[in-house]
Amino acid sequence: MRVVLQRVSKASVQVHHEINAVMQHGLLILLGIEAEDGQEDIDWLCNKIVKMRIFNDENDAMNLSLLDVDGDAIVVSQFTLHASTKKGNRPSFIKAAKPDVAVPLYEKFLEKLEESLGKPIGSGKFGADMKVELINDGPVTILIDSKQRE
Repeated sequence: MRVVLQRVSKASVQVHHEINAVMQHGLLILLGIEAEDGQEDIDWLCNKIVKMRIFNDENDAMNLSLLDVDGDAIVVSQFTLHASTKKGNRPSFIKAAKPDVAVPLYEKFLEKLEESLGKPIGSGKFGADMKVELINDGPVTILIDSKQRE
């Protein structure tokens, strides 16, 4: 499982020209799922996301977590995070999970993140054409891969 965390001062996602989620101050999370991913990946990532100290404290140092700042979150599925660009100029998405595997994992991820954060989160719609708007705060953008725990 891969995520791109973007610290935002504002974000929204539209599905079929209708706002599906909107938030202020928090994280926009782009989520890519592989066929080999499972509950362990979900648990590890959600714990990491809510505790990652990437929000500024009173001294403007990144010392606070999403939990500390009572921030919001929007999760958007993005299979393109598993693009392989090794050969040629057309990316291959062979490592991205097919919908029959990815949808249940996506839904479990949303449930676990809500549980970990202690409040509802916003989301896009799996497999839909979405329009995402954000104001990246910082900018702060972090990449995390549950298979490469660095």
